[in-house]
Amino acid sequence: MESGQQQDGIRKRRHLSGEQRYQILEEVKRSPGKKGEILRREGLYTNDIQRYAEVSREASIKALSQMRPGKKKAREIPLETYEALKREHEDQERTLAAFMVEYMALKKKVNGE
Repeated sequence: MESGQQQDGIRKRRHLSGEQRYQILEEVKRSPGKKGEILRREGLYTNDIQRYAEVSREASIKALSQMRPGKKKAREIPLETYEALKREHEDQERTLAAFMVEYMALKKKVNGE
């Protein structure tokens, strides 16, 4: 038997997840002309949708108020990762220096110096 319908004279309460509530709210917002149809299909009342909208609004305001403009905090990385990246950088600098020496030698050879 579908949840929300009567079973032995006792109405079984329907439990919706937050995601389901938000989807219903969005559906009502997209097609306000079909609000009654959506409410009947879901077994809800107008005050349920109003409550979902208010909770959604409050959560949005809270989330947006916690966002701060400007530079983001630097992420902390493990010491091992930092050391490995530092060694890799030093190796690349040594390789680049060796290539520069070779380049300068070839340049002198080509120019006849």
